Amino acid sequence: MNEDLDIKPWYRQPWLWFLLMFPGAAIAWCTFMLTVAITTQNSMVTDDYSKQGRGYNMQIARDQTAKNLGLRAEMAFTERQITLSVDSSDGSADYPYLILNLFHPTLSERDRTVQFRAVGEGQYTAKLNQPIEGRWYFDLRGPDNDWRLKGESNLPSERPLTLGVGTEDRG
Repeated sequence: MNEDLDIKPWYRQPWLWFLLMFPGAAIAWCTFMLTVAITTQNSMVTDDYSKQGRGYNMQIARDQTAKNLGLRAEMAFTERQITLSVDSSDGSADYPYLILNLFHPTLSERDRTVQFRAVGEGQYTAKLNQPIEGRWYFDLRGPDNDWRLKGESNLPSERPLTLGVGTEDRG
């Protein structure tokens, strides 16, 4: 009953490698995640929360000012031109120029700012460098940045887009 068993060296034992596989995978994954965390920039994190909160309050105040003025805008997009008609509860809204910020929902490098010039009483026009396609968020502001009209739509649009509060009331 005396059998000589051939004992393999430690590095040839299959159970050793099976047990070392899990800590090795954890170390490799941790190294990968640390590399990604260190080399990429996270633009969603802000250090000054109170300043950001004050900015939100200012935006709400601009929206409320537009509501109090009864502002309403109608934009028509063509290939490379935008025509804009702005009126208020007191009649047409006359400003020397207006600013339209176009925000892409996912790609911030595609965001654009367009300046409208007045061409008539409450009428404005602007030219685009390139056509706009896809989903966009709009932010129309006055020259003093004291009011704001917001909206969103898919472009190009067949019909004019209406921005402003009280659009349901103005058939």
